[in-house]
Amino acid sequence: MVKKPGPDKDNAQLRLLKSVADGIAALFFPSVEVVIHDVEAGTVAYIANNLSKRKPGDDAGLDDLEQDPLAPVTGPYEKLNWDGKKMRSVTIATGDGESPGYLLCINLSTAVFEEARNALEMFLSVTRLQPQPEQLFRDDWQENINTFLHEWIRRENTSLSALTREQKKKVVQSLHKEGAFRAKNAADYIAGVLSLGRTTVYKYLRECKE
Repeated sequence: MVKKPGPDKDNAQLRLLKSVADGIAALFFPSVEVVIHDVEAGTVAYIANNLSKRKPGDDAGLDDLEQDPLAPVTGPYEKLNWDGKKMRSVTIATGDGESPGYLLCINLSTAVFEEARNALEMFLSVTRLQPQPEQLFRDDWQENINTFLHEWIRRENTSLSALTREQKKKVVQSLHKEGAFRAKNAADYIAGVLSLGRTTVYKYLRECKE
């Protein structure tokens, strides 16, 4: 595309796009840059939260736009920033048949998210775990209750917070059959986990025995 100086395009559309760019950049600061390209002039018209070290008036790199026109929304696609860090981008075209308009490019730096993911993967890596000491936890009744409870919840395809009162009653009675209440303070522990009163737990146990 042959570059030519565009007319004064600091019009209502550009002012609106600048406000949109500033708003997006402010909301997602410091990870998002928003660039407005003037398609007719082939230059960068505006940058909010500059991450790419470009400046207004720089060549926008739109030489092939006439041969390969953009869709109204393109992306997200990945590109590399000047510092070697990855960015994910979306380009929004505002042109129509009468005016080439502008391109609004939203560039998200994913470096901070990748660093967080890598840190989490390292922290949660199972390769660093050692087997649970058998002698130390052989009689860990709380863990045994937790294991049984969450296996029961998984089979019922529900969650701890979604258990109905009838389901809690069934859990208590199932735990009783497994011998969970032989441990001292087990009733208090189970009542706390299931958000039940201690008297309610004993009521369910009496009904089970009857």
